[in-house]
Amino acid sequence: MATLRQAQVGSTVKVKRLTGEGAVKRRIMDMGITKGTEVIIRKVAPLGDPVEVTVRGYQLSIRKADAEMIEVE
Repeated sequence: MATLRQAQVGSTVKVKRLTGEGAVKRRIMDMGITKGTEVIIRKVAPLGDPVEVTVRGYQLSIRKADAEMIEVE
């Protein structure tokens, strides 16, 4: 499975599944990243952390570790 972390800058991906557990998964869902949501990859910091995305019309920065928990297609 491809993760949000592996997606290329400028691409639009669709969230397929969240693999985190407990509070981490809840925090990701509270940010608006849920199954079926389209996410646009805007920028990646020089060292790869954080990843800036656009989701549901707003920009969001996600840590590399959190981005690896989001499976996309």
